[in-house]
Amino acid sequence: MPTPRLQAEFFARIADPQGVRAVFEHLPGVFFFMKDDLGRHVAANSATFERFGIKSERELVGAMDEKFFPPEIAKAYREDDQKVIRSGKPLINRLEVWYDEQRNLNWFLCTKLPVRDKRGKVIGVMGITRRDEDRMRHHDVREVTAAVQYAREHCREVITAAELARAAGVSERHLHRKLRSALGLSPYELLLRTRIQSAAEALARTSTPIIEIALDHGFCDQSAFTQQFRKRTSMTPKEFRKRHQG
Repeated sequence: MPTPRLQAEFFARIADPQGVRAVFEHLPGVFFFMKDDLGRHVAANSATFERFGIKSERELVGAMDEKFFPPEIAKAYREDDQKVIRSGKPLINRLEVWYDEQRNLNWFLCTKLPVRDKRGKVIGVMGITRRDEDRMRHHDVREVTAAVQYAREHCREVITAAELARAAGVSERHLHRKLRSALGLSPYELLLRTRIQSAAEALARTSTPIIEIALDHGFCDQSAFTQQFRKRTSMTPKEFRKRHQG
């Protein structure tokens, strides 16, 4: 659809292309962000970098999600970003984890839109993350939350999709559909990522041998653990530990 002349002329007169960002400083509970096509942060509102635990946007610009989030969560963010960049289509009200007021990971809604250059090429993504209490009270989301909570509580065990569905009080097929819709994950992938997240925290915070961490989180041996860990974080457990323990 051609841009109306009045609209085109008005936008052409705007002195500061970033001026529109100011509105996000006055929307309580809304976290605005913008990244380039390599996943580097370009801009954000003050609520976003405060929630990240940094003092200014200067510390944010150029940083990747891995600086602020566990590796498997950062990887999920990047997969969604790339989906928007490749398709040129937005993701609307996607349920994902984000830091709450206590800096615990909790459920929020995220909307991502493509950012285009003057020739129409997608060069990044921008979006907002926010709570939606009405949706969080919705029955479908409670089922997803119950499944995620159960997965976290049993992250040192090999849980089947059927067990997960029973814990959520729904059929296996129903849970598969709801997890796909809300998180873009199958029950199997949710369970595996939860175990890997817990293992990653152990790698970063302890000196426990990698083989023990692998066995403690339901992997049959260190080789299987390394294969699954690298597939989802792009690092081996040893590389991850070295990076996060210096």
